[in-house]
Amino acid sequence: MKSDQIGAATRLAELLILAAERGILKRAVLSKSDDIDVKRAELRSVVLSRGAALQLEVFTSDNKAHHRNIMLPCKPDDIESVIACYKQVNLLTTVGDCEYRRSKSGNSTIIGDKKLRDVMLSEQVHKAEKQTNDRKKTHILSGDEPFLKLLGVSDANGRVYDKKQSKFRQINKFLEHIEQIEKHLPNDSIRICDLCCGKSYLSFAVYHYFAVIKGMRVRMTGVDLKADVIEYCSQVTKELGFEGLEFVCGDINEYLTDESPQLVISLHACDTATDIVLNKAAEWGADVILSTPCCHHELNHTLRCPELDFIAGYSMLRQKLCDAATDAMRLKLLEARGYTTAALELIDPEETPKNIMLRAIRRHGFDPDGAEARKLMQEYSDIREFLIRS
Repeated sequence: MKSDQIGAATRLAELLILAAERGILKRAVLSKSDDIDVKRAELRSVVLSRGAALQLEVFTSDNKAHHRNIMLPCKPDDIESVIACYKQVNLLTTVGDCEYRRSKSGNSTIIGDKKLRDVMLSEQVHKAEKQTNDRKKTHILSGDEPFLKLLGVSDANGRVYDKKQSKFRQINKFLEHIEQIEKHLPNDSIRICDLCCGKSYLSFAVYHYFAVIKGMRVRMTGVDLKADVIEYCSQVTKELGFEGLEFVCGDINEYLTDESPQLVISLHACDTATDIVLNKAAEWGADVILSTPCCHHELNHTLRCPELDFIAGYSMLRQKLCDAATDAMRLKLLEARGYTTAALELIDPEETPKNIMLRAIRRHGFDPDGAEARKLMQEYSDIREFLIRS
């Protein structure tokens, strides 16, 4: 690699790290990959349980999203190895942008890097950085929201109860996932369904996010079999004055709606209930599906695959295998139905083992009867046949 290439990539890496450390990074968009199977990638700042990090999300041509975290502080080399795979990188910050380009001949340049660096090193940004570092980690929700008080998450003063800290973090993390996908949703009026809603922490949080924080017109329905829970949630809704939020007692498999939802969510729907949620959401043509599965039992009972007996012969490992295989098949089926999918971490696994979120974003223009759909459905069928043999 020529020296000018090394210099350009290094300068970009240093700027990206500096932006992340100073809390002014919006994102870096990496495009024109050297790998034909990669569409694009994005780097964002995230805060994990073990510290601050840069999260790399790579979107591939098979409609999957792959994630990798680079812990901060890091060396420019760690970022350069990522940049080296792309011909164009756009660095977006709250104080300005710059663009990196690598030509077919291998020469690379950065446009706007000097000006951006000067601004980033200015006293104004330094003061903003200090204020950011002096503040406690911020969440979308503070704890003072009326619905959190009525649901028993926080007290009258807005202090989150010690025993509810994990639930509070879970709710906020879910809303962070909502933030990441809201660009795929309408920005003025939205229809949402929460299937197997339970006590409905997420129903209230998601409604609050769109109706109160975003100021949108929201029509949202939570559905669950437990009559006492639905009655409780309906009462809380009245007390809050959430006119666009309703709760229905019934079987999600039989639930019908006169307006197809753009967003379907579900937290810990038990075993095959998750499959019902995903199937209904896909039938409705929901733009985004966010589901965290629970209790993967069906495949554990039906697994018949001699090639995997070396794992399945151990009961604990068999369950873990079935958990992963079940969720992978669910995502594969959604891909065959026209969705870009990803398996994400909802919250730190130390807090709950049920921490996998299945995310599906609808591909507009996908032909459900086309060659790609048939190919993906055949792949799904082949996987099922491999795992479950009569």
